[in-house]
Amino acid sequence: MGQLAGFNYKKCTRKLKNLGFEFDRHARGSHEIWWNPKTRVRTTIPHHPGDIPEGTMSAILKQAQVDVDLFLDA
Repeated sequence: MGQLAGFNYKKCTRKLKNLGFEFDRHARGSHEIWWNPKTRVRTTIPHHPGDIPEGTMSAILKQAQVDVDLFLDA
């Protein structure tokens, strides 16, 4: 298990809020768009039960232009 294992929707969004992201709108299905007004970057987050897969977490952070270490420290 890597650094990004064990994050569910609630933990992920809590950390993104600490980094300045806020809920923007609902997307297709059970996904949400989150927006950072300071950096003007958007990312899509799945709102599913259970943990988010590590690869998906990595893609979320890449899309949000957030470093893994910065996310883990938030």
